Amino acid sequence: MKTEWKIFLIIATFLFGAAILYGAWTYGEGGRVEWVGTVALLLSFLLCSMCGGFFWFVSRRIDLRPEDRSDGEIADGAGEIGFFSPGSYWPFGLALAAAIAGLGLVFWQFWLIGLGMVAVVFGACGLLFEYYSGTRRTAEH
Repeated sequence: MKTEWKIFLIIATFLFGAAILYGAWTYGEGGRVEWVGTVALLLSFLLCSMCGGFFWFVSRRIDLRPEDRSDGEIADGAGEIGFFSPGSYWPFGLALAAAIAGLGLVFWQFWLIGLGMVAVVFGACGLLFEYYSGTRRTAEH
């Protein structure tokens, strides 16, 4: 995780500098700051900072991975990585629900926004709990 937070820190630094430069440039060209682009760059900076901060926080709590060590070998990363879903329809449903909510925002239809947000919550729960469904086994059986 050491590598990841450094990459996000570099990108966040660039975005912050670009936001300052963009704001100053648009002010110099037109006499006022173009706020849409400046705010978009600042929000991108904040998003990269948030991701980098998360990776930095996690990197302090776990051991160094082979890719974070200078003496790491390719064979050190061998073995089981984790469980990955072989196939799922929930991401498609979640994207469709987000598109419905987005259309509600575009046309400013509150009923469509509400329907889309309920569908997004349902799709996110379905994706999250996809492998937790079925019969529950207890010690008594």
